Amino acid sequence: MGKYLIIVFVLYLLVVFSGYWLKYLNLSYLKKHGASIPPEFERHIDQSLLSKTRDYVVENTKFEFVSSIFHTVILFLFLFCNLFNTYNSWIASLKLSFILSGFVFFFPLLYAETLLAVPFSLYHTFKIENKYGFTTTTLRLWIIDSIKSLVISTILLALVTLAGLLIVQASPNLWWVWIWCLFLGFSIVMMYIFPYVIEPLFNKFTPIEDETLREGIHHLMQKVGIQVKRIFKMDASKRTRHTNAYFTGIGKVKRIILYDTLLEKMDNNEILSVLAHEAGHWKKRHLLKHLIASELVALIAMYLSFKIFQGDSLIHLFHLKESTFFAKVILVGFIGSIVAFPFTPIFNYFSRRHEIEADRFSYEITGDSQNMISTLVKLSKDNLSNLHPHPLYAAFYYSHPPVLERIRKLREMDKSKDI
Repeated sequence: MGKYLIIVFVLYLLVVFSGYWLKYLNLSYLKKHGASIPPEFERHIDQSLLSKTRDYVVENTKFEFVSSIFHTVILFLFLFCNLFNTYNSWIASLKLSFILSGFVFFFPLLYAETLLAVPFSLYHTFKIENKYGFTTTTLRLWIIDSIKSLVISTILLALVTLAGLLIVQASPNLWWVWIWCLFLGFSIVMMYIFPYVIEPLFNKFTPIEDETLREGIHHLMQKVGIQVKRIFKMDASKRTRHTNAYFTGIGKVKRIILYDTLLEKMDNNEILSVLAHEAGHWKKRHLLKHLIASELVALIAMYLSFKIFQGDSLIHLFHLKESTFFAKVILVGFIGSIVAFPFTPIFNYFSRRHEIEADRFSYEITGDSQNMISTLVKLSKDNLSNLHPHPLYAAFYYSHPPVLERIRKLREMDKSKDI
């Protein structure tokens, strides 16, 4: 490897081992503090459940270590051991049209990545998740889901790839702007069609039967200014015992989805506190802010990519014999993953702030913090969430504040109200 390629490789290893170090810190912190029951969870969990939680976190982290090492080795062999050069030269030797070359180049990589992920997905689903009582799916359903996901990914990637390559061909000097517009438009379109076209392929949605809950949700959303189009229960329990609830739709008209597992484990007031939290994200325009920030970053990234694409610096850096547009896409993506790593805690910091704002909104709209606290305790218990993450690990990777921090802030809201 040349001098500059060694620098790139060292930077990549630095990113990888920084992640490993943070995971090691988290495990060490859990080993030190994981046996203590926080005051917020007294009378809610016992040492047996705490030990189970610790074991679940440890086993998942070890699995992530193994998975990451495997994929790092594969990436190293592909990019740094002449495999990528051979693959790129083979595509170029076929002398296909620009559009067809793009399809032949990218789709085998998609399928290879999917195939390599299969044993890890199987192990995580049927070994780890099953061991700790979360998995309810069957192998048959897992296979059907995988095939559906692959077919959908193929169709969507084909459409985006075709549109993107046509844009590059038609506008060689401004394709970076138009492709940015393509991705933005695609994201917005997916927000509309995903709940109506794709989600029903995997899950069954039925109207909420509890009339009291329905009325409570409508009343809550009216206070917030959201029009509820439909309220559905999703049959999540046929795959997992994890719980969730979410909104779909853009603007004031929303479709509310509640996992059947959530309905089983939460009472109506707790469910309303969760929905008030989700409404807080909409009211505070968190999705819009996130979309604007991410799209500004994407626009800058597209422009910088365009400037890099104009030369062959990356082609020479990785010692590729053939300069192809498609090889540059892969290499820019690889370099981009290294550059993006230091920005991870920044984006997660703002995400955590948004979660606290949504918690505060839930408190203000319901006038009560106890239901939200009770919900957080139940969710942590049911999902075996780590109650003792290392502060640095949480600061870097957590998009939500640690549960103890959220509970303490909710209690502070109560105290400030009393004052």
